[in-house]
Amino acid sequence: MGRHGKGGPAPAAATAVAGPGPVPGGGRDRYFDTLRALALVRVVAYHAFGWPWAGLLLPSMGIMFGLAGTLMAKSLQRPAPKVLRSRIRRLLPPFWFWGVFVVAAMLVHGWMPGWQIVYWIVPLGDPPGSAWAEQTWEILWYLRTYLWFVLLSPLLLRVFRLAPVPVLVLSLAPIVVLRCAWQPPDNRLGTVLLDLATYLFCWILGFAHRDGVLRRLHPAAVLPLSWAALALGAWYAFSHQAEYGTYDLDDIPLAQAFWSAGFVTLLMYAKARLGTGFVGLARLPRLDRLVTVFNARAVTIYLWHEIALVLAVPLIDRFWEVPAFAAYLPLESQWFMLGVSWILILGFVLACGWVEDVAARRKPRLLPCGRAATMSP
Repeated sequence: MGRHGKGGPAPAAATAVAGPGPVPGGGRDRYFDTLRALALVRVVAYHAFGWPWAGLLLPSMGIMFGLAGTLMAKSLQRPAPKVLRSRIRRLLPPFWFWGVFVVAAMLVHGWMPGWQIVYWIVPLGDPPGSAWAEQTWEILWYLRTYLWFVLLSPLLLRVFRLAPVPVLVLSLAPIVVLRCAWQPPDNRLGTVLLDLATYLFCWILGFAHRDGVLRRLHPAAVLPLSWAALALGAWYAFSHQAEYGTYDLDDIPLAQAFWSAGFVTLLMYAKARLGTGFVGLARLPRLDRLVTVFNARAVTIYLWHEIALVLAVPLIDRFWEVPAFAAYLPLESQWFMLGVSWILILGFVLACGWVEDVAARRKPRLLPCGRAATMSP
């Protein structure tokens, strides 16, 4: 299993699973909403199939960190302590609710934690867990990294505004240092530093989009540098397959950092410079509603999707006991397993999504019912 929860065919999202706030005029920005929904779909598909090329097609984690950075820059127009309390409040209750079931299942299966169980309360480091449930808890690296970015954002935003473009470019320096000059320790501190360095550019890129820095940059400066970052990320991934055993970006932090930097820059620059959007979604009400649900229940989908993938396997095994199912359903297909998993994810959204409403101090609902549904966290 890979560093960031990479699994095999059945083995990273939280929160940017947090997203930008409403656009001027009161509606939501459907461009960012749709990107976030696509990123979540890609995460689930990746964990179902284990495609090593999935990160090249769509670097979901980079996209979600970039969108979360945009939201954070907007929110910090208010006093920082109030913003931090709000973000933490929206993140932790869904995590605790999910964690009760995961921790209880591990305890029943003979796991006994030490003092590190405190990370199941505030995930500033990777929470401990048993090998039996590793597929479910490995995804928590994303929530842990998001939480650190939230806590560091008041300082990062202040530094960024001193010299926006130089700080943005130099935000790729930490991952280069950690990969080429200094090896971080193989412990919780080391993994925190490595993940923060990997996605620092994307988070600060969100600041640049929110503050209008991207909009003011000339295409002759942005496009060549973005393509150069993509080329460097791809070259490093494919040229170091022997070292890492794969070209999967989730296992190669330096390649992930540069590929995500180039990819997310192009996506955000298209929005900032060209006003790219998906306003046509309003003409497709069912698809538009689906995008709304994905955004309003992003934390729930991210946390529970691995459990859905795990449960789909024994559930399909029971289908073989029904002759009609065995004869007419493609029970051996991984695509069928993915479909069953999405049905289970829907069940978790209906059963557990209300926790996100409570965390956001909204009236609990089975599903959001309007385009302006507030994101978490």
